Amino acid sequence: MGGPPGSGSARDPGLQPERTRLAWRRTTLTYTVVAVLAGRQVVRDDVTVVGVVAAALGALVWLAFLWVAHRRIVALDTARPRALPVRAGVAAVVCVICLAAFGVTVL
Repeated sequence: MGGPPGSGSARDPGLQPERTRLAWRRTTLTYTVVAVLAGRQVVRDDVTVVGVVAAALGALVWLAFLWVAHRRIVALDTARPRALPVRAGVAAVVCVICLAAFGVTVL
């Protein structure tokens, strides 16, 4: 099946990178739907400055998450994908927390 990690033998990637790529795509789609629904809530209610600023910041955070997810999906397309860099993981977590804050703001 292969040698121990770091032995230099060819890795059989199996389906794990494909599952991870699909998970990133599903997460991106879910993030997009939540951001759109929160933005819709801003438009349906009385438009306030706080709501517009929250919507604009939510859009920027959504773009940042798309960037992180796209880079990870592309990285998983190699025969031997690297682990997710810590900075990318932290960026994804910050984006999700910011989306949650945006959602609370528009309620």
